[in-house]
Amino acid sequence: MTSLAVANPGSLIQSVDWVAIAPPLIAAVAALAVLVTDLFLPERHKRWLGRLAAAGLALSLLALLPLTGGSPRATFCLRNVAGATDTTGCSYVADHFALVFQLLALGGALIAALLSMHTVEDQKLPRGEYWFLLLSSATGAALLPASRDLATMVIALEVASLPAFALVALRRDGRGAEAAFKFFVSSVTATAVMLLGIGFVYAASGSLHLGAVAQGLEHAPAQLKALAEAGAVLTLVGFAFKVAAVPFHFWVPDTYTGAPLPVAGYLSVVGKAAGLSGLALATTVAFRPYAHTWGLVLAVLAAVTMTVGNVGALRQRFDTRYSAVRLLAWSSVGQAGYLLVPLAAAGYAPTGADPLGATAAYALIYGVVNLGAFGVVAAVGRRAGTSVDDFRGLFARNRWTALALAFFLLCLAGLPPGVIGLFGKVVVFRAAVDAGLGWLAVVMAVNVVVALYYYLLWTARLFAPADASAVAAEDGAERRLPVGLTATLGLTASAAVVLSVAPQLVLQVAGGSLF
Repeated sequence: MTSLAVANPGSLIQSVDWVAIAPPLIAAVAALAVLVTDLFLPERHKRWLGRLAAAGLALSLLALLPLTGGSPRATFCLRNVAGATDTTGCSYVADHFALVFQLLALGGALIAALLSMHTVEDQKLPRGEYWFLLLSSATGAALLPASRDLATMVIALEVASLPAFALVALRRDGRGAEAAFKFFVSSVTATAVMLLGIGFVYAASGSLHLGAVAQGLEHAPAQLKALAEAGAVLTLVGFAFKVAAVPFHFWVPDTYTGAPLPVAGYLSVVGKAAGLSGLALATTVAFRPYAHTWGLVLAVLAAVTMTVGNVGALRQRFDTRYSAVRLLAWSSVGQAGYLLVPLAAAGYAPTGADPLGATAAYALIYGVVNLGAFGVVAAVGRRAGTSVDDFRGLFARNRWTALALAFFLLCLAGLPPGVIGLFGKVVVFRAAVDAGLGWLAVVMAVNVVVALYYYLLWTARLFAPADASAVAAEDGAERRLPVGLTATLGLTASAAVVLSVAPQLVLQVAGGSLF
């Protein structure tokens, strides 16, 4: 009889916690269902594919509920001969951190899907391909926050990114192909650099699991220290690209203006959330031994990113075509700088809990109001255009749409009545001060004041006197918005108002440990 090399052969059998992996798994199954259904569904019934995609994303969000109570659930773990598991050797962990960012990724994808309903019909985009790509990208974005080894993180990042290239290219007016090409080349370059860095980290630490990487780097031989530090820096490049941090931000304005509007909104929130979660995991877990090094690097990166983003927004002319989209693009770069501040603070904190909570809270706030702003731009663009001057007198033509956009812009600016935006900035500001990064807090305060200019200037356009011909044209046109657009504006505006009235619903994330 053959003798096995382990005392407990049954411990070699890997069991899968299906409840833990349900959120990204449901999104992946929905993507396959859309792809297969598209083959057999008659053309006149293919609008149901969008509803199927939205239903899949809604089910993915509901799958988060069983994971909210109790201790973190882990699966795909390494086992020792006694059959015991250790979460530091697990590839997938559904903890508080993962759930918060999965909520942001799947919720943002659901809102983008609702926003896409009319765009797919109006622009005659291929329905099956569009919804399959959106669901596939959302699957990768939901997988990344729960990944706990560098290999799984890279796979999740690419699953989130590759369908996004195709989504951008689906626009048929000639701008989509150029935007997708710039997006693709930039992303591939960043990924190649990141893979080189992961190779260096593996050589120095001997592992790909984040917890084991931290232990390996802490006890690495002195002759490998330079290799490990170079690997850590190069690994962060890929995630910094997804966050759109300077100098990896050049693709953002052209890609946003060349992509269909819902895809631009999706990239600004879900793509950023995926990159942010990967950056947080890599720094605070895997590269914790080098905390002061990457803390300083991220602090400088945050200061430069918010400054470049706001200066780019200030330089936008309001009368040019697509200026509203470009303004939101540069605004998203500036907002990325604010999101990086708590991550930089985590490098100086004894534990990364509170600073990471501030990042998660601000990301949730930003996701709601930014997708709402893209929804209003899509609604106005159906009848007028997407330059900022096309919004002049919007209150006289459609007061509820104008009030919604004004509220979203005030939230982004951090001004009342957008109270939730103000509280979010205060939380981020406090994270910098508590970490001893006073200079970064000053840079952030200056940038917040600078950003007020273009946010308030756009808001003032909404309430300026309207051109009589524009009002007459609006009166003659059908005022009723498509169901998807109405649902998008209703959900985002309601969420922003509720959070402004009860900010503790999201700010409590900043007060607890995410790990």
